[in-house]
Amino acid sequence: MRVRIHRGATEIGGSCVELEAGGSTLILDLGRPLWASRNEEIPLPPAVGLGAPGPKPLALLLSHGHQDHWGLIPQLPSDVPIWTGEGAADVLRAAEFFGSGIDLKEAGHLQNRTEIEFGPFTVTPYLADHSAFDAFSLLIEAGGRQLFYTGDFRGHGRKDQAFQWLLDQPPAGVHVLLMEGTNIRRDSASGESIESETDVEHALVETYKNTTGLVVVLASAQNVDRLVTVYRAALRGDRDLAIDLYTAEIAAATRRETIPQVSPDWTRVFAYLPTRQRVKVKQAGAFDKVRNIRDRRIYDEELLTRPARWVLFGAFQSQIASLIKQGALADGAVVWSLWDGYLSDAGGKRLTKMLAEANVPLVHHHTSGHASLADMRHLVEALNPDRLVPIHTEAPEQFATAFQHPVELHADGEWWDV
Repeated sequence: MRVRIHRGATEIGGSCVELEAGGSTLILDLGRPLWASRNEEIPLPPAVGLGAPGPKPLALLLSHGHQDHWGLIPQLPSDVPIWTGEGAADVLRAAEFFGSGIDLKEAGHLQNRTEIEFGPFTVTPYLADHSAFDAFSLLIEAGGRQLFYTGDFRGHGRKDQAFQWLLDQPPAGVHVLLMEGTNIRRDSASGESIESETDVEHALVETYKNTTGLVVVLASAQNVDRLVTVYRAALRGDRDLAIDLYTAEIAAATRRETIPQVSPDWTRVFAYLPTRQRVKVKQAGAFDKVRNIRDRRIYDEELLTRPARWVLFGAFQSQIASLIKQGALADGAVVWSLWDGYLSDAGGKRLTKMLAEANVPLVHHHTSGHASLADMRHLVEALNPDRLVPIHTEAPEQFATAFQHPVELHADGEWWDV
């Protein structure tokens, strides 16, 4: 079995890996690089059957639903079958209306520790703890060799038991561990501790209790772990939760009874629609989306009458100016529950300036969707691979000093043997 990383050997995001055995190939992820602008055209990597001569890949295996792992799929030939988690596919379909997803028209679904055969390849998915719903790591076997591809993972989220299960019952005989190293960096202490989702929950409770007005939590609607965290904190802070339409659709798409929903069964969960989403529904004539949540929908009057009752969660950044103008954020606070780096872009700078001028506190409560160095070390120790190959990292050269295992560095586009 041979491997080549098409993108990710020296950068975070845009991940794509090609495997070859017996003249057949598999593709793992097909991401759009994080540095690409919204309308910038990024060609498919020159994989066999895509940009290079040869038969089409047997399948594309999508580890999870973040765009830096699936963003080039719209350019993929339709006769290449796509496999991913069923929940991940459903969430991406729900997100498509809001411009943040895709209907994969997938050929099949990955299931935890259930083997799938693709020609000479045997694939075993392992459920991963990550900030994307229904994420998987992948064990690939062919020609008597084994490669374990972590995808994106962590050990401090709400699915930390999945990570612990992997540590307790790892696959045996792994020759190569192809491991993401997002939190291994040149410019910071990679060994610093990372807060858990439970830590974020505790911090949110304190913010809710210490704020006498409305609290708005700005977060990714597709970060289902964070939705659960914000909801649990709301209950502990004696507040009700109101989510935007995008988050409501994502939560419904999970089809999990344990995920907060806008429904009569969740008596402390409501919907509040920002102007941008109301306009989008009207323009698209998608009124069924509003009808689905109309009995649990709140309006500006509820926010203004009893602001201390509410926590808003979701895609409300475009609504902040309106909330300030109408006085809903008087004595309130805005929680930034995303990567801090986004505050450095134009939209983040506008938000920071707007809140400062309105004297509304901007509070940071967030944790990484990626593994700490300690948990990376736990995984390496548990799998005990012959070799460790970095991916999804800006500092691959740091792996040699971070781990007590042989490390091999491979450039993008370079074929190498497992």
